[in-house]
Amino acid sequence: MILKRGKSVKMVLQTLKYEEYAWPVIGDFKMVGFLVGMQGRKYPCYLCLWDSRADTLHYKQQSWPERIGFQIGKHNVQNEPIVKADDILMPPLHIKLGLMKQFVKALRQDSPAFEYLKTFFPKLSEAKIKAGIFVGPQIKKIMASEEFPELLNTHEKQAWLSLKAVIHGFLGNKKETNYKELVSNMLDNFKVMGCRMSLEVHMLHAHLDQFKDNLGAYSEEQGERFHQDVMDLEQRYQGQHNENMMGDYIWSLIRERSYLHRRKTKIVHF
Repeated sequence: MILKRGKSVKMVLQTLKYEEYAWPVIGDFKMVGFLVGMQGRKYPCYLCLWDSRADTLHYKQQSWPERIGFQIGKHNVQNEPIVKADDILMPPLHIKLGLMKQFVKALRQDSPAFEYLKTFFPKLSEAKIKAGIFVGPQIKKIMASEEFPELLNTHEKQAWLSLKAVIHGFLGNKKETNYKELVSNMLDNFKVMGCRMSLEVHMLHAHLDQFKDNLGAYSEEQGERFHQDVMDLEQRYQGQHNENMMGDYIWSLIRERSYLHRRKTKIVHF
C-alpha cells in the first residue's frame, strides 16, 4: 500500500516537474518521512539516527550519528526517497503544534489547568485535550488567556512561559537575537516538567542550525486550513470518518472554487 502511494506521489511530482524547478518541500514530519521512504518509529528523524525509544538519553545526548543516504532496509528506510532531504524545510507550524501537544500531555489530568482547558474549549472532545491535539487558532487563543498561567504550578508555569517565548520569538514572523537562549530555556523547563521528547522537540534540541532565518515566510497554511475544515466536519459527523464526510469536504472546496472563479458581471444602473 505504501509502495503504491509512493508511486502515485512520484508520478504527481514528475508531472509538476519537481526536479526541474527544485522546489523546497514543507509539511508535517509524518509526510516528510513518507517522502524520503521512511516508515517506523525508532529512527524517525530524516537528518540523524536519533533513537526515539532511548528515553534515558533524551535531553542529555544532543549529537546523534548523521543519517548518510537512505539505504533500503536500514534505519527505517523501506522505499526509495521521492524528494531530496536537502530540499526539506523545517515546518514551524507543525513544530508549534507538537510542542503544545507535549506540554498538555504532561499536565496532570486532575489539575485546575487541565480542567480549565476543558471549559475553555467546550466543543473539543476530552480525548483530544488529553492527547494535546489543537490547531493554530486554538493555541493562539489559549496563549492570550491571562487566567490559564495562574492555574499552573511553578514548573508548569515556567515551561508555559518559555514555550510562549519560543513561539513568539523564534517560530513566528519575528526571530529574536537570543533565540538560542529561548529554545534552551524551554527545553530545560520541558525536561523538568516531564514532557516527553517527541520528534518536534528533538528538532529544536539537535538541529537548531537547520532552521531558516525567516521562518515566518514559510507557512503550512493549506495544511492548517485542512485541519480546521475537517475539525468542523468531525463535529457535524460526531467523529465518524466516512465517505459522506469527505464528500462534503470536497464539495465545499468545489463550491468555494466556483465562487472565486465566477465571472463578475457589471451592473448598470439607469
